Amino acid sequence: MATYAIGDVQGCADALRQLLAAIGFERRRDRLWFVGDLVNRGPDSLATLRLVKDLGERAVTVLGNHDFHLLAVACGYAKQHRNDTLGEVLAAPDRDELLAWLRQRPMLHVEGSWAMVHAGLLPQWDLAQAQALAREVEAALRGAGWRAFLAQLYGDTPDTWSEDLRGADRLRVIVNAMARMRFCTPGGRIELRTKGESAKAPPGFFPWFDAPGRASRDHTLVCGHWSTLGLKLRPDLLALDSGCVWGGQLSAVRLEDRKLFQVQCKQRQVPGQ
Repeated sequence: MATYAIGDVQGCADALRQLLAAIGFERRRDRLWFVGDLVNRGPDSLATLRLVKDLGERAVTVLGNHDFHLLAVACGYAKQHRNDTLGEVLAAPDRDELLAWLRQRPMLHVEGSWAMVHAGLLPQWDLAQAQALAREVEAALRGAGWRAFLAQLYGDTPDTWSEDLRGADRLRVIVNAMARMRFCTPGGRIELRTKGESAKAPPGFFPWFDAPGRASRDHTLVCGHWSTLGLKLRPDLLALDSGCVWGGQLSAVRLEDRKLFQVQCKQRQVPGQ
C-alpha cells in the first residue's frame, strides 16, 4: 500500500488520469491525498470532481480557495471570474450531490507526522490548535447554516489572527490562512495581495513556511496553492503546485519514500488571470 500526495488539479482531468497511470495507482491498495483546488481554470472540473468523489475513502481532499469559490458561486454569493471554468459543474444533473460532497471535505488532514492543508498554517498554530480551528470551519460548512457562512466568507479582513476573534471574522481568518495565504508575519498577520515568488515577500513578511518560530515544524506540511513558488520539497515541506493549469506539470509524491512523479499538462491559461 502506498499514499500519493497530488498537487493542484484545477480541472485538468486528463492530466490526473495520466498521473494515476504513471504512478501505477491501484484502488484496492493505494491512497491519494489531494491538496485542494480540484476545480476551476482547467477544462474539465466536472470530470475531476466525479473522478475523485468516486474514489470514496481511497482519496482524501482538503478544501482550496477555488473549491470555496465554486460553492460560493453556486449559492449566488460570488460571481464567476472571466477565466472561471465552472459552468459544467453548475449545470450538471448531479450538481447538488457533488456540491454536498465538496462541503464535507476537511480543511486540514493530519496523519502521523504528516499534515496536509491547501495554502498554509499561521506560525503560532501548532497542529493541535490548527486541527481545532479547522473543525470550526468544517462544522460551519457542513451545518444547517452553511449558506450564511458562505455569504460572509469573502474578504481580506481581519488580517491578523487573534484568539479573541468570534463569528464570521474568526472563520474568515482561518479560511484565509488555510486556503489563501502565501505570506505572513511571525505575529500572524496575513498578506493576501502578493502572489509572486517567495523571494518577493513584502517588508516584514515571510513565506508562511519560513516564518520564524513556526509551531508546526514538528510535522511535514503538504500543501499546494502557490504555482509561482513551484515545486518545493524539503524535510518539513512538500509544496506540490507545479502549475499544471498554466502549462506546467501535475506532481505527486509517494509519502513512504518521497519519490516524485510528474506528468506534463497540455492545458495553459494566462498566469494571473
